[in-house]
Parts: sequence; structure tokens; C-alpha cells
Amino acid sequence: MRFARRAAGVAVAASGPRTAIELREVAHAYGERAVLDGVTLSLTEPRIGVIGANGSGKSTFARLLNGLVVPSAGTVLIDGLDTRTQGREVRRRVGFVFQDPDAQIVHPTVAEDVAFGLANQGVPAAERDRRVAEVLVRYGLDGHRDHPAHLLSGGQKQLLAIAGVLVMRPQRVVFDEPTTLLDLANTRRVARVIEELEQDVVVVTHHLDLLAGFDRVLVFADGRVVADGTPAETLGWYVARMG
Repeated sequence: MRFARRAAGVAVAASGPRTAIELREVAHAYGERAVLDGVTLSLTEPRIGVIGANGSGKSTFARLLNGLVVPSAGTVLIDGLDTRTQGREVRRRVGFVFQDPDAQIVHPTVAEDVAFGLANQGVPAAERDRRVAEVLVRYGLDGHRDHPAHLLSGGQKQLLAIAGVLVMRPQRVVFDEPTTLLDLANTRRVARVIEELEQDVVVVTHHLDLLAGFDRVLVFADGRVVADGTPAETLGWYVARMG
């Protein structure tokens, strides 16, 4: 059963049609260390999971999807936009949530941090205030709007990082191991947040339970996709292989 998308979710920007994420013979290296090699994919499904051992290339793959990293070779296209030459427009369409929210939270208070991206986009003050208030209520942070962001709990920080992405109304959201640093209760809370999103999502995770209702799961090993299918097809194969 696929995750349901609820009407109460944060609005999605209408900045052009969603077609596909395409990777064409993509390779990437950090210096002399190759991390991806010959990855070719067309991803059209709303819910895509990405799994693999540490060092398999999955986090680099995730960063390619909104231009945080551009490939050393090959091409990454998001709805026809090349991440190498059209990165600004790609990042308007694709939000990115880091594993560690402290890497994403840059302003002193909760409300200021959520408003940061909107201010950079030139969103008028009244609209900015309305959207910030909406997303803070949505994620249970409205009582903390003037609270120092660095004093939030770990779970609240992750929700703040997610709110700061969703207030921008991207069409897709990439999550890079969003529950790795969280306890069970907050892991379940973030899972519900992802479940309720209207946006298409790509979730990189070691928590396989998050992916049970997804449309497609990719397995990375040694910089390549070694399995690609439904959760029923790939998760069991992965667990058996890792065992």
C-alpha cells in the first residue's frame, strides 16, 4: 500500500510540470576516489527509497538530485533541467533535507530560520509571514517561533529543517537519512511527515521500515545500482545479501 497524500499537506509550487529525474551515465569522484560509476536511471515514481551500505554512493546520489553536487561525468536532469547549467531553477523545484539538521539551521530563532529562504527569493513580507506561520503550525513549532533554534530538541530541529525546506514549496523533496540521529518516537514522527507530503520524495535511509509503502527502491553498492524494484522485491534481497 502506497503512502496516502493528505490535502492538509504544505502546498506544492506550480513551477512547471513534473516529468522525471534522469541520470545518464553519471559518474562522480572526490579527487581520485570514485563514488559513483555509470549510473543511468529514469525515476518517475512519487515515492522512491534509496538504500545501501555506508560508502555505497547513495548520499552522493542524493546530492546530485538538486545540484548540491554536479557529476564529474554524465548528466542529471530534473524535469528536463540540467543540474550543471540550471542549478538555481533545479533547487527551486527540489528541496533537500540533511541527515544532521545543524547543517541546515543557520539563523538564531525558529521563525527567522524558516523565513530565510523566502527572503532570498524576494517573497513579500506579508506573504512570507503567512507562509512561515502556516508551516510552523503544521509541524508543531508555532509555540517556539521566537525560541533559539540551537536550543530545540533533536526531533524539533529535524522538524525545523523540514519546515525550512517545505515553506519554499518545492515539487520534490530529497531526504538524506532523516531519521538516523533520532530516537524511536521522533523517527515515527518524521516518517508521518514524509507520509503526508504532497510532494514527490526520494528518501535515503538505513531504516528499511520507512520504505514499506514506497513505489520503488534502489540499492547502491560500490557506486552502482545493484537492485531496483518494488520494496517487496528489493528489501528482502538486500537484507539477505547483507546477512
